[in-house]
Amino acid sequence: QLHLVESGGGLVQPGGSLRLSCPVPGFTLDYHAIGWFRQAPGKEREGLACITTGGGTPEVANSVRGRFTIVRDMSQKTVELQMNNLKPEDTAVYYCATDYYSLLTPVIFGNCIFKTWGQGTQVTVSS
Repeated sequence: QLHLVESGGGLVQPGGSLRLSCPVPGFTLDYHAIGWFRQAPGKEREGLACITTGGGTPEVANSVRGRFTIVRDMSQKTVELQMNNLKPEDTAVYYCATDYYSLLTPVIFGNCIFKTWGQGTQVTVSS
């Protein structure tokens, strides 16, 4: 079983920035897609960004393109989500996720199928 732990969430004013981080085992970065999704109260899960096993250009949701950047650091064994120009509608619980097998119902985003994720970190954008 793979355990992921997100960090870096918090309360930020509109227009502000946050950087979320998620340590992952090295083998996960080598052999599994990795990314982020979020879930706001009363809404469905929304895929945000992912990097497939082959690397290359990350997939990024239209709703956050130009504001959010996913970073996979192979040396530090982390995946991060840099979030700039945050808006109130970005308020949600953010999850680091990978396609490592689990019994959870998958979250599908583009070419990434997220099957394992952490407990999430709360991001609140409010003045």
